[in-house]
Amino acid sequence: MFGDTLAAFSGSRVIDGFYGGADRIGAMADHALAHMPARCALLGHSMGARVALEVMRKAPERVERLALVDTGVHPVKPGEQEGRYRLRDLGRAQGMAALVAQWLPPMMGADALRDEGLMDRLYAMAVGAGLPIFEAQIEALLHRPALDTLLPTIACPTVAIVGQEDRWSPVAQHQAIVAAIPGARLRVVPGAGHMMPAETPRAFNRHVREWLDRPSPDNGVNFANQVEGEV
Repeated sequence: MFGDTLAAFSGSRVIDGFYGGADRIGAMADHALAHMPARCALLGHSMGARVALEVMRKAPERVERLALVDTGVHPVKPGEQEGRYRLRDLGRAQGMAALVAQWLPPMMGADALRDEGLMDRLYAMAVGAGLPIFEAQIEALLHRPALDTLLPTIACPTVAIVGQEDRWSPVAQHQAIVAAIPGARLRVVPGAGHMMPAETPRAFNRHVREWLDRPSPDNGVNFANQVEGEV
């Protein structure tokens, strides 16, 4: 997912290990806090963005700036549990390969679906994670904490980045995020789906660079919410 980003930004690192197999967002945040620097720019993708927000709740002083990528802040939706458990049960009955074959394609933008090499890499990544990790992560998502009171308290430079073709976490969800976080910015990447960091890494990395270079509010700069497409 982040191979191109790690190569583009020296000193960047991924918190790996599937959060130690944790099945709650709070425990995942504790894992992240135990493995991240004392203070850093924190970027989370999809469920990882919810973990990043929980890090903000627990230890905001450790986050210099925040990026929320292809994600959402809404509570569990009607029918969501049933949908996630259908995939879980498919994996239990037919194996992780069958689960990923159904789960992955709707995540992708149209161009990425035609990229056989990329699809093979993402497929192998997801299958390699294994069913116990998938089950732990859907339980974490189904028991996710509310975020409505947290978002207005975030004071660090924040960006929400989303693929325009993300059907899993659509643009509207990111508009809600930037509306709730003071001074947050929205960046929309055309031609990308939910796996946008791997689908369109050059465009994604340009937005990451902009976010990292953005002055802190301590410098007295007033940032307005804005939407900007990337070609």
